[in-house]
Amino acid sequence: MLIPTPRFIPEKQLQEIRTLFPHTSKGVLYLNHAATAPLSTRVLAAMKRHLDDRSEGKIETFFDDLPQIQKTRELIAQLIHAKSADRIALMGNTSDALNAVIAGLPWSKGDHILLNDMEFPANVWPYLNLRNLGVELEIISCPDGTFFPELIEKRLKPTTRVLALSAVQFLTGFRADLATLGSLCRRKNVLLVVDGIQAVGAVDIDVQSLQIDALAAGGQKWQMAPLGTGFLYLTEELQSRVQQKHLGWLSVKTPWDFFDYRQPLAASARRYEGGTLNIPGMWGMHAALSTLLEYGMESIESHILALTQALTDQLQAMDGLRLISPTAPEQRAGIVTIALPPEIETESVFQAIVKRRAQISLREGRLRISPHFYNTPDEMEHMVAILQEALHEHSPSSSRTL
Repeated sequence: MLIPTPRFIPEKQLQEIRTLFPHTSKGVLYLNHAATAPLSTRVLAAMKRHLDDRSEGKIETFFDDLPQIQKTRELIAQLIHAKSADRIALMGNTSDALNAVIAGLPWSKGDHILLNDMEFPANVWPYLNLRNLGVELEIISCPDGTFFPELIEKRLKPTTRVLALSAVQFLTGFRADLATLGSLCRRKNVLLVVDGIQAVGAVDIDVQSLQIDALAAGGQKWQMAPLGTGFLYLTEELQSRVQQKHLGWLSVKTPWDFFDYRQPLAASARRYEGGTLNIPGMWGMHAALSTLLEYGMESIESHILALTQALTDQLQAMDGLRLISPTAPEQRAGIVTIALPPEIETESVFQAIVKRRAQISLREGRLRISPHFYNTPDEMEHMVAILQEALHEHSPSSSRTL
């Protein structure tokens, strides 16, 4: 798997990017993109233009919006290197996207699905729902927060039909070796179904070279799109195997031929969209993805890796902290998670960080920091300084040296 060399975006360009995010000039240190990303001025402007037109302009904009919707599919296809926009369905979130595929596959009693115990629930419940069909779910234990292709290969069975995993894990930040896993699944005739919400927009995902069969990703995190946006990618071959469970009037080949109830479904992945989309969100998503593509995913990924490297190096130098996230560049992306010493109450430290106008996440008793491409090296140092102050404030011994 080719990982770009960690390298910061040049200062002049970085300052240009930061003008798109007004919170950066208001003393807010936002490092919580693994939860929800801020909306850029471009995203707000695009949505406002649409909403103004719906309120006081043309009002009926449905047909005017259709080209923009198609352009959004095209941007997603470009972002993940899909064969064409025909492989993209616009969805409201990761869960809906995953369910469109998982619920539609023809399952038989005894079919085997391989998961792991680090997954976010959105990538677990769609599979748990298949237990009433007699499907066997095996959840691999990952006590050290990692898993590698060798482990996966040992757990595959002749009855294994799906390997389900996140491209990047939400808590540990572990980045899967999708290239090796994609090749393994193709050899074993196993579907590789990927939850990409913690990866798309942070790292360069090539669904074709990685041999991913389906990729689902909400847009509100690393893609920096509005809530209620996202997409499903799936191959033509997989689409041919999905017996679609939910249909809507927009699922068919010619939606405006209202009374032709015998017409076929759309040949493209558009068939999974069903009804009216979140159009304001689509306008925002288009603006968000355009921005990412303008600056380039290789540059963005390289900058994020450099930020997390700088953060990791500084955190490792602090006594008592335990790094949960991997240190190797090929095993991480934008998430750095730490565990505090047992004698320090993590909730109190987290609240002390929030009071200092830094926004990170508290997840499963751990602190998760997730910078994006507009964040700076200085902000990583500032975050570490804030953490040191918060730890000192809540240390059992105020004289403790950090």
